[in-house]
Amino acid sequence: MTKGNRTTVTEFVLMGFTDRPELQLPLSVVFLVIYLITLVGNLGMILLIRADSRLHTPMYYFLSHLAFIDLCYSSSIGPKMLQNLLVKKKTISFSGCFAQLYFSGAFATTGCFLLPTMAYDRYVAISIMTQRVCRELVIGVYTYGFRNSVIQTALTFQLSFCDSSVIHHFYCADPPLLALSCSDTHNKEKQLMIFSAVNLTGSLLTIFISYIYILFSIIKIQSSEGKCKAFSTHASHLTVVTIFYGTLFFMYLQHPKAGNSWKPNKEVSVFYSLVIPMLNSLIYRLRNTEVKDALKKMLEGKEL
Repeated sequence: MTKGNRTTVTEFVLMGFTDRPELQLPLSVVFLVIYLITLVGNLGMILLIRADSRLHTPMYYFLSHLAFIDLCYSSSIGPKMLQNLLVKKKTISFSGCFAQLYFSGAFATTGCFLLPTMAYDRYVAISIMTQRVCRELVIGVYTYGFRNSVIQTALTFQLSFCDSSVIHHFYCADPPLLALSCSDTHNKEKQLMIFSAVNLTGSLLTIFISYIYILFSIIKIQSSEGKCKAFSTHASHLTVVTIFYGTLFFMYLQHPKAGNSWKPNKEVSVFYSLVIPMLNSLIYRLRNTEVKDALKKMLEGKEL
């Protein structure tokens, strides 16, 4: 089936989220609802920020891109997962698997670095964060995220897949693909661990340092009311950061050749790929007074 590092595999079989037929329809309904809320919530956030001139600030500029990333990341996994819950032939083409691995990795990495960019924005003076600086930061984040995914995806698909085409997961991800490969995966595993460690610790360290400075700034505020208001301003972002990085560290900082040990982590993968993108829009919408006011005016038909 193989010649060197080239493979004749034309499709993979995705085992899906569960192998219990009686659960597939109920789960498809639950995941469909989650995905639709994600679509409506994040698309609504993007349109709301664009429509309301009061939200044309660096913070909301970055937030609109976070909503776009969540929307795209969830869409790179959700539709195929929902389809496989409803059909008997749970296959994905070789090129489709390549595309899913690439885009899910690209948007995941981009989101991983957009959050520290948002933390940095909250620390620096507003005068520093000009429109040009914001645009350059966002371009840099996307460039790094997509370039990183090119490297990781290329390394994965240089491998041979000849013993089996069955992926023990509900989407094409690096660890189950490495467990499936009949090639020597040592180099890819090493690269994956290095990139994961650098990306996660580097971005999280940036957030940590930014919030250390923010904390010192808040402590200097004299009034208790002012301190509470300042803490409230950062609460949404801190909540999103905690959920995002907590899940990410648990899911990805494991040995990629884990094989069947990936089975119990399907729940975590669903939480990261479908639930977190939904939660992000809800957290920012429900905890942010400016967003709630803008949404209220839009629903009432008032001019934004």
